[in-house]
Amino acid sequence: MRKKNKTTFLPGIVIPSLVFIFGVTILSVFFPNRTEYYLSIVKNILFENLNWLYVMVVTIFVFFLLFLFFSKYGGIKLGTNDSKPEFSFFSWVSMLFAAGMGIGLMYFGVAEPISHYADAAFGDASPIQRAKSAQLYTFFHWGIHAWSIYGLVGLSLAYFTYRYRLPLSLRSCFYPILKEKIDGKAGDLIDMFALCSTFFGITTSLGFGVSQLGAGLVHLGVLDEISFTSQILIVVGVMTISILSATTGVAKGVKLLSQINIVAVVVLLIFILIFGPTVYLLGSFSENLGYYINEFFNLTFATHTYEPAHKEWFFNWTILYWAWWISWSPYVGLFIAKISKGRTIREFIGAVLIIPTLFNFLWMTVFGNSATWLDQHTAQGALAAVANNTDILLFEFFKYFPLTAIVSVFAILILVIFFVTSADSGIFVMNNISTKNAAVSPKWQMVFWGGMLALLALVLLNAGGLKSLQTMTLITALPFAIIMLFFCYSLVRGLFIDNEYYMRPLSHSTNSWSGTYWRERLESIISYHGKNDINQFLSKTVKVAFEQLAEAFKSNDIIAEVKSSLTESPHHVEIKIQHENMADFIYGVQNVEKTVSDYFRTEENAPDIEHQRTYIPMTYFGDSRKGYDVQYFTKEEIISDVLKQYERFLSLSSDEKNEIFLGQNIREDD
Repeated sequence: MRKKNKTTFLPGIVIPSLVFIFGVTILSVFFPNRTEYYLSIVKNILFENLNWLYVMVVTIFVFFLLFLFFSKYGGIKLGTNDSKPEFSFFSWVSMLFAAGMGIGLMYFGVAEPISHYADAAFGDASPIQRAKSAQLYTFFHWGIHAWSIYGLVGLSLAYFTYRYRLPLSLRSCFYPILKEKIDGKAGDLIDMFALCSTFFGITTSLGFGVSQLGAGLVHLGVLDEISFTSQILIVVGVMTISILSATTGVAKGVKLLSQINIVAVVVLLIFILIFGPTVYLLGSFSENLGYYINEFFNLTFATHTYEPAHKEWFFNWTILYWAWWISWSPYVGLFIAKISKGRTIREFIGAVLIIPTLFNFLWMTVFGNSATWLDQHTAQGALAAVANNTDILLFEFFKYFPLTAIVSVFAILILVIFFVTSADSGIFVMNNISTKNAAVSPKWQMVFWGGMLALLALVLLNAGGLKSLQTMTLITALPFAIIMLFFCYSLVRGLFIDNEYYMRPLSHSTNSWSGTYWRERLESIISYHGKNDINQFLSKTVKVAFEQLAEAFKSNDIIAEVKSSLTESPHHVEIKIQHENMADFIYGVQNVEKTVSDYFRTEENAPDIEHQRTYIPMTYFGDSRKGYDVQYFTKEEIISDVLKQYERFLSLSSDEKNEIFLGQNIREDD
């Protein structure tokens, strides 16, 4: 009997997402101009009035990740403490790089520096200063800030997936806030947002990338013009390879293509470096890097409020970039998380922030500085003149190098591979979201998402609706930026609990344990106490111990007072030695309420506890130090513990440097 190939799609995520995707596509196809008009109004309102918010949230992401890198949490693994990375370091970096920035480097490596160089916003500066500023802002847009956006989402997903054993899904990042509710409607809504955002981001990139590939083929004379038929052939070819890559899995297809990609771009980079103004490029890299480091804080917090002439440039570049990186972060973050199991948090942040950033800087220096140098010395302004036509700018740039045709064909091949690596990882991520990280899914689901991407990209290309889709993607970035702030909060809560769990020492009450009373100890450990039980312990054990100790103090001419309150909340007993010239010695025990987790109460093979709340006897001291549980102490052990604390008190009191703390009685009286 033939086994049916069932789907792993979750209807609560997939159906509403498809309805929304088709709804937006229909508006973009049948009413492209009107849709773009209204969406642009919304986008402009957000960019003009809330640009400071984009700046601040991205700044928070940068410094939050830097804090984690240098903190004690950096050594925590994304997985169990003994887990090992699934991929080699080279394969890992290649894949996260190809998924995160790959195709953008080919598209903007020449285009962005030349655009800044030729922009009227910098028109008053000298050509040299314009070239420096062009590289500075290109570094800014493609550096640590961009990767911190991806890094935050990727780290949150990897941590809660591999450390907390939750699904590889954005909903899992809310576990410390929502707990079990992440499996309900709230979790579905979060994943729907991620699925739609990923789909739109890849669709628009695929559409605009097809336009650049077509322009390159026309520029080389392979095509006479960019027709819809040629666009169909390009899309079908790219998506067929992408689907084949995605269905072979991350460890095979995606990994192989990413490694080919990184080798190919390095070859192209070396070619431009050798046949370009080599000495100038090497020197400019050092200067560009130093300029970026020197201006880092100014760039990070700048909103150009005092420079109204730069406002439009600021909206069209920096704010648009921050919105674009945020809108892509669910897709890139999910993919980075998928390949990062077994890495430490410090290793993850260091690799994600530094390695791609340094490569981006080198790439932008070699291509960008070559372009501005050629424009000044050889092209006589020809490159700046076509700065607005980014589809052909890269190929115009290649005209000033030997083997132009071969290099252009090689660049097109790299573009194709970049498209494939972006699309295949995107297909994988979308299937992951729509199945809530199902362990095994039928391959037809990968084909489904690949076909959807190809079909809607072609429909939007033919109807001119890609611009509307891109604008809507940018609009959704702001609410997701707020969601990412909650990621920061959840991650801090999770890491705090994680560190406390693994670093928590044995209970203070176990320090002097021997096997003498082991049966009584066991009975006490597996029993959970009500308020009256602890009050009985305070009355019959703690108070009796304090009274005997007070008598012993009195026989040594030291007055110790025992106070108790077992009728007023909080119930407590304390022994106090009052002083005139220094702080009083106080050792008390109080009845403290404690909440027991639900999953512990429902565990069958664990001590029985009927109620969610239990009570423990907790110590407190006169100097406000944190107390500890003494429920397992015998009367003699309580006396011993008080004497330990009293010995500590006397030792500190005899040290002259501590009188600022121990002279508080005098200061309070004054």
